[in-house]
Amino acid sequence: MKPTLVIVGRPNVGKSTLFNRLTRTRDALVAAVPGLTRDRHYGAGRLGGRSYLVVDTGGLEPEGQGVFVEMAKQARTAIAEADVVVLVTDAREGLTPQDREIAKELRRTGRRVLVAVNKAEGMNHDVAKVEFHELGLGAPHAISAEHGEGVTDLVEAALADFPAEEEREETDGAIRIAVVGRPNAGKSTLVNTLVGEERVVTFDQPGTTRDAIDVELMVRGRRYILVDTAGMRRRGRVFESVEKFSVVKTLQAIDRANVAILVLDAQGDISDQDAHIAGFILERGRAVVVAVNKWDGLDAYARETAKRAIARKLRFLSFAHIHYISAREGRGVARVLASVDTAYRAAMAKLPTPKLTRALIAAVQKQAPPRSGVSRPKLRYAHQGGSNPPIVVVHGTALGAVPESYRRYLEADFRKVFRLEGTPLRIEFKSGRNPFVD
Repeated sequence: MKPTLVIVGRPNVGKSTLFNRLTRTRDALVAAVPGLTRDRHYGAGRLGGRSYLVVDTGGLEPEGQGVFVEMAKQARTAIAEADVVVLVTDAREGLTPQDREIAKELRRTGRRVLVAVNKAEGMNHDVAKVEFHELGLGAPHAISAEHGEGVTDLVEAALADFPAEEEREETDGAIRIAVVGRPNAGKSTLVNTLVGEERVVTFDQPGTTRDAIDVELMVRGRRYILVDTAGMRRRGRVFESVEKFSVVKTLQAIDRANVAILVLDAQGDISDQDAHIAGFILERGRAVVVAVNKWDGLDAYARETAKRAIARKLRFLSFAHIHYISAREGRGVARVLASVDTAYRAAMAKLPTPKLTRALIAAVQKQAPPRSGVSRPKLRYAHQGGSNPPIVVVHGTALGAVPESYRRYLEADFRKVFRLEGTPLRIEFKSGRNPFVD
């Protein structure tokens, strides 16, 4: 499982700036206003062959009042789930009583803690961090989250005890399935129906499942591991701190899965949050099957409305099989598992280089890439660069000028030729050096 790095510290020391640096995003709001981050914020980071989850928290103030008390509760919940805690301090303000109180609390948790002395740009790093040795949490790391100074060394130290990622393949042949979706969509009911017994708690109340639960299943000699996850809802709708951190468990479950079953509630609106969850599955490259639950309770008009909403909001999952089911009654559930098998085979497919190259040449003959200036990109051959999801590497010249629309055309063509149903497909372009460039 990916290690989780939790960023904590008093308000306005640069935690969100560090989060954005580690995830290479601008997802966390940054401003010189204490308490801007009130909820936890999660993201994915990578350093070389190792990837990790990062969690940004609000300010941890042991003696805070009002909203700061709630922020501290969330930070403590995050710390309980952390593999490594990064305590961010401010080199320009120096060591403060708040820093000492936070360090004292962190020592009691037993978690591994690294001290990041932020805003050290333009300063002598040895001088900037000398007083932070007093915290008793090991050698501090002088960094500049804004400029990137010292951040790589900090992450390397944080991940030192974790091995590089290995190829994600189940050694025992089991297909790992993450069952994900919004709260109360029927995920646990679907798992129980597939297994044929009450293995996980179901209740007509959002948030019943608080952790990712593994359930084994054997069907016709094929072994599956179903992972029932807590529902992911919009941050504004999450109130209990224990539920807030179930999102990290869900993201970890998706990362470890071969296939994700996205459960939608047909009797509720197909929302932007459903699209966000689907987007995360796609971003992580997981094969996916869509199960539209509670279908039996809809009339013809409501069904047509739901189908149009799915087609509009989840159009980027056009490669996925969609099943309209009743998890409680067991209707349509068997076909969901059949589609999981199809999606898994596609995700793990081996694509021979000769056949890939022939498919590439045929696609170019049908529709050549558009010109870029006086020249036209030349696509010469292709080979497979990975699986789960399948990656096709295309070699040629001037491929940096290939537009995104042509990449999508090639994806659709390869998907049709190799019958890749239910899995994302990624195409990477690699250009050879032009011998006449000089």
